[in-house]
Amino acid sequence: MRFRSLQFRLLFSAGIILAIAFAVMALVLEQGFRKSAERALQERLQVQVYALLSVAELLPNGRLKISDEFLHEPRLQTPGSGLYAFVHKKNGVMIWRSASALGLKNSLIPDPKPGKSLFKRQSGKPGRFVLQYDIIWEDDAGQEYEFIISVAEETRFLDQQIKAFKQTLYYWLLIFGMFFLIMLFSFIRWSLKPLREIGNDLHAIEKGEIESLKGSYPAELQLLARNLNGLIKSERTHLARYRNTLADLAHSLKTPLAILRGCLEAGKSIDTTRETIRNQVNRMNDIVEYQLQSAAAKGQKQISGSIVVLPVLEKIVYSLEKVYNNKNIHFKLEIPELFSICCDEGDFYEIAGNLLDNACKWCVGKIKISIPVDCQFNFSCFSIEDDGPGIPLENIDNILKRGVRADQNIDGHGIGLAVVNELVTLLGGSLKGGKSQELGGMKWVVSIEQRCGE
Repeated sequence: MRFRSLQFRLLFSAGIILAIAFAVMALVLEQGFRKSAERALQERLQVQVYALLSVAELLPNGRLKISDEFLHEPRLQTPGSGLYAFVHKKNGVMIWRSASALGLKNSLIPDPKPGKSLFKRQSGKPGRFVLQYDIIWEDDAGQEYEFIISVAEETRFLDQQIKAFKQTLYYWLLIFGMFFLIMLFSFIRWSLKPLREIGNDLHAIEKGEIESLKGSYPAELQLLARNLNGLIKSERTHLARYRNTLADLAHSLKTPLAILRGCLEAGKSIDTTRETIRNQVNRMNDIVEYQLQSAAAKGQKQISGSIVVLPVLEKIVYSLEKVYNNKNIHFKLEIPELFSICCDEGDFYEIAGNLLDNACKWCVGKIKISIPVDCQFNFSCFSIEDDGPGIPLENIDNILKRGVRADQNIDGHGIGLAVVNELVTLLGGSLKGGKSQELGGMKWVVSIEQRCGE
């Protein structure tokens, strides 16, 4: 599990990138130091050439004399010191070498040019860096003589410098690498702390210790926390709705079952009994279907989008016109084509369907669906009015309770408006009832917050 954690992945990735960066840095610094050290060695050898020329003397026979006692570099007078000097004629014949080069030979670099110096690393045991300088010397008689002066130093001295530099470099890079890894681990752990807090809070919710995410999370996680809280609230409400639906179903089936039992015990005629059974079975079927649809309503707004209202209302009205065709109801839709509400389509069917069905039961012949002019800011509102008898204002709160009906003579289960009120409340809105000023009957106003997907 540790290898699958986000913290390990970030630390491992950062460690790999850091190791590659330090390796490239070490290579670049090492190569830079090597080139710088070779340039410095070349300059030192060039200085030795000029020092030899300063003490050289051209003899009448064309030979070049260099007195060892006048040499400025003590290493040239010490055998095996690692610093050597040679003088050759143009034809390659050695005419002088320093005391440090006794018993050694020197191979010339080909194609020398007068007045130019050549610097090269020669392989062998031991390896050498050689600076070769070609000079033309003119005597008093105007005779020209060409000499090749070579100064060489063993590579072991430069290799020792590079080795010491590499050891120091790798040591400090390792120190800085460990320091950066510790800092990275601290930063990553600190940066991922809000995710761990959310995980711990979710675990606490799972154990029942808390009910929602209430921590102080960074701005990037606020939307996630709100959506998770909305999902948790929706699922809990959905479970409660299922439980309430089962209770409502059991309660609603009591009356049809009691009627069937009474019919069987009363000993009525077969035709009357059959008709009663058929009616009560149809009623129980309607009750079961209604309760199943009620339980399926989601009541989710936090993770849903918006729906265009008018097409859904037209479908509901079309269905109700067939159900209540005997009343010849006139529906008046005053809803803009692009008017939308933030809720699930199934929930809107449940809300509008129950309110319109209730209006159809109570109306005389007119129903109006419109948008109220006094809708609050940041809310989407619509109203449903009818020309029925209406409900006294003091009874509206009771009507919104489960199992309460305005009139026992009207078919219903007494839970339709309660379901609508629960859904609207769950969606962060409100359901308000009152008297219709235009039609004279009941007016229901639904208000739902406009925020979607938050």
